[in-house]
Amino acid sequence: MAENFEIAFSQEIYKHLRAIERKYYGLIREALREHLSHTPNIETRNQKVLQKPAPFHATWELRFGPHNRFRALYEVNEEERVVLILAIGMKEGSRLFIGGEEIER
Repeated sequence: MAENFEIAFSQEIYKHLRAIERKYYGLIREALREHLSHTPNIETRNQKVLQKPAPFHATWELRFGPHNRFRALYEVNEEERVVLILAIGMKEGSRLFIGGEEIER
């Protein structure tokens, strides 16, 4: 099955990933490909539209990983068929950390 959407990354993503243990990189890559390459703009239990103003000006959030510990904040360009990942972080309890810093939501 061909992938419908290309997945692109903002420059900030590499800073965000440095705050996440390397052992999770494969899981992150696979989750993004699995969930966002075909239906990035359909709400599901783990994909939701964000209320504005959202961190990083993201319009969508994907929850994934063990206990839905990880978050990817992204936007979808329907016309160009591109999903731009704006931020990747980890939840600890009710707190979200991106790039090692707590994000207010």
